[in-house]
Amino acid sequence: MASPSSSANVMLAIFEKKTVSLDLYRPLRNYIVFNYSEREAQNLEDDLQTIKQYRSEIERVPADSLPARRDMLQNYYKALCAVESRFPISPDKDHINSVYFTWYDTFKTKQKAVQQNIHLEKAAVLFNLGAVHSQMGLSLDRSAVEGRRQASHSFIAAAGAFAFLRDNVAMKASMGTSTTVDMSVECAGMLERLMLAQAQECVFENTIAKGSTPGVCAKISRQVGIYYEEALAALNVAPLTYHFDKGWLAHVQLKAALFYAEACYRYGMELHEKEEIAEEIARLKSGISALSEAKKTSSKGAAQQLLDAINKLDANLNQNLARAVKENDRVYLMRVPQASSLPPLPAFAMVKPMPMNDVLDASKEKMFASLVPDNSAKALSRYTEMVDDVIRVQAERLQQGSELARVKLKEMDLPDSILALEGNLTLPMALKEEVDAVQICGGPAGLEAELQQLNDLKRVNQELLIQTEELLQKEATEDAQFRSQFGTRWTRPQSSTLTKNLQDRLNRFAGNLKQAAESDTRIERSVRDHAALMSILDRRPIESALPTLAKPIMSLDANEDAIAGALKQSLRQLEGLGAQRAGLEDMLKEMKRKDDILPKLMTSTGSHEDLFGKEIAKYDHICEEISKNLEAQEQLLLQIQAQNVDFASTFNLEDYKASRERTYKQIEAAISKYQEIKENINEGLKFYVTLQDAITNVKQQGSDFVMTRNMQCREMMDDVQRQMSGLSFQENKGSNGYNYPSAAQSHQVPRSNPQPPADPANIPNAVRPPAPTYQPPHQPAMPGYTQNPPPYGAPQQQPPPPYNLQAPGPPYPPQHQQQPPPSHEYGQPAYPGWRGPYYNVPPQQPAPLQQQGSMPRPPYTVPSPYHLPPHQSGYYQQ
Repeated sequence: MASPSSSANVMLAIFEKKTVSLDLYRPLRNYIVFNYSEREAQNLEDDLQTIKQYRSEIERVPADSLPARRDMLQNYYKALCAVESRFPISPDKDHINSVYFTWYDTFKTKQKAVQQNIHLEKAAVLFNLGAVHSQMGLSLDRSAVEGRRQASHSFIAAAGAFAFLRDNVAMKASMGTSTTVDMSVECAGMLERLMLAQAQECVFENTIAKGSTPGVCAKISRQVGIYYEEALAALNVAPLTYHFDKGWLAHVQLKAALFYAEACYRYGMELHEKEEIAEEIARLKSGISALSEAKKTSSKGAAQQLLDAINKLDANLNQNLARAVKENDRVYLMRVPQASSLPPLPAFAMVKPMPMNDVLDASKEKMFASLVPDNSAKALSRYTEMVDDVIRVQAERLQQGSELARVKLKEMDLPDSILALEGNLTLPMALKEEVDAVQICGGPAGLEAELQQLNDLKRVNQELLIQTEELLQKEATEDAQFRSQFGTRWTRPQSSTLTKNLQDRLNRFAGNLKQAAESDTRIERSVRDHAALMSILDRRPIESALPTLAKPIMSLDANEDAIAGALKQSLRQLEGLGAQRAGLEDMLKEMKRKDDILPKLMTSTGSHEDLFGKEIAKYDHICEEISKNLEAQEQLLLQIQAQNVDFASTFNLEDYKASRERTYKQIEAAISKYQEIKENINEGLKFYVTLQDAITNVKQQGSDFVMTRNMQCREMMDDVQRQMSGLSFQENKGSNGYNYPSAAQSHQVPRSNPQPPADPANIPNAVRPPAPTYQPPHQPAMPGYTQNPPPYGAPQQQPPPPYNLQAPGPPYPPQHQQQPPPSHEYGQPAYPGWRGPYYNVPPQQPAPLQQQGSMPRPPYTVPSPYHLPPHQSGYYQQ
């Protein structure tokens, strides 16, 4: 039977089948001696001993670890495959007829199967392999996430073993009168479903532990219930009816109801969050009903842990139901639908049977390799080529038939015209994908928001430009005030001569912005002008924009329904022929896969050609079915062609096609115009972002320039104050002015021990110095002015700026610096053509300070205090 799990959720494991003692060594060795030689038998002694050891371990009660038992079963199965192809075991007098395989039913231990058929042995080994995998899954600690993950893998492997048994061996092992139900195709399929249910259940427990959303949990839980329902359906029909204990049926039925109700509970939580109270109530009632019905019919024989879990879930369902009903009565007042009218709960399978072909592949098995005669191998290869030729020819005929039907229907515009008559309108796949792409991006209705982004970015750039201009203007104004106050003593160069480069760049930026604004206006005008054309793209679904095919308004004989019905019936028949062809092709491939004549070749004493003719005749009936199918399709296509002529004339199909094509072209034109406008908007956004970087760069250079000028202003005011007070040093006599290094010069002449400056408060319109900052020793000052002899003597040093720059460049471009080529200037036309590049933005030249890594990349937002108003988009606030 099955052993329950010790964890909170009870699961089932399968016990291994029992057998009796059997000697394979002596019969196999005698066959080798009789058909080959004693020497060959001696050479194969190790292989014979290995087979004997495997059979002995199968007979013993499992005492080793489960993984070791699994490996032994896999090795024995591959050894049996080697034996099958070389040793004919059957009641035939020329075969090995002294070997009887005996195996007892796992679930009815008094029933047994006794056959001279190696397929019975192989089937029993596969059954035990699945049983061992199920026991491994049950033995793991499922209270932890890792334990549940490993248990899920074990149950998946068990499902793979039972699926392999069902598809490859069960039918061959069930031949004759001595069989057991547990190795039938039906039982193997039921056990596969049961193992998948338990594997999916482990995944569900881990999903709950990870705190996944109710919607995800509901889908996984529903799939658990589906697997249990499929297993229950197999248990309730022959030959499994009454073959299993009531505890099995109760367990599987309660599990199916439990996880259906669990899915309703989790799905109801998601519906409650969406405020879909009416459907939530219906789902909760459906789950409660399923639990109630299961407890009435299956409570006897079930594990107490399972009943406790059902009672707990039932209480939770009723609690949520009471809450939902109360809210609906007081707030929502929705009509609760019938459970039968609801769509099925969504499900998602997280597990599938493990493929066992590679695990059980015996093609590389070296056991008894020397026993295959060369002539038998060559004969088998020739027969395989004959089978391949038959299958290739028939597959080509089937493919040609399907292609012919497709082309004929395409010429008659079928079944599209029938679907249009029924209201099932469709777009061509390529056009449908383009429309979906447009609608995903927001469609024409979303262009307004993108235009607003363009306007926001334009305003941000304009504000940055104004801030930079005001910064430079303020410094120039202060310089002019000092020059007017101190006259010829104020020997510093005028600001306008030093900021010419910056002012020129700002002027070019302003011109760019002006041209970009004109381009934006053209885009806005294009959006308005083509709004009617593009509005079709906002239709959801887009198929609603297509014309409909309707009955004629006036009819003489009112036989439209009969004409359409006859054509539909013919199309259904044609579809049935297509499905039949697919089934015939699968039958051919499956027959070839199972067509193994090696044992017959190795034991045949007659002509190989006679054997080939007899074996290849197995494919004749399928070839005849293919011929009949193609002939029936040919006649049916002629009938459909005649019916379609009547249909087209009755329903005025040509006018409908013309109207549909016009709609297709309108949609294509709308897509083309939308893509053109979208591309232009994207170019505009890219332009404004790039220009914002450039303006921010110039603003930083202007800030550096102003800071340097302020420092030099304070020092010059200090010197002028001392001169006016008669405190000038003697070494400064004959000096023409202050020391202004050139922009091309990388370092200033050092000056040490500067005199304490005079209090700027005593000087009119003086700029107060900032708080002292850290100044590294021997830090080169910011160059930026023309070099003259220092007024205070060579030993003195210029004080460094209040920030630390490593090998700084000039804070703004020198006057004599060569300008970049015009093709790389921002001053180029911002909108050279409607369909050409939207904005001509050159690669940005990095600021000298940014080249040294001392300044971070400016953000795409206006620095404080220039914030976007609260009513505008926050797209640029990062």
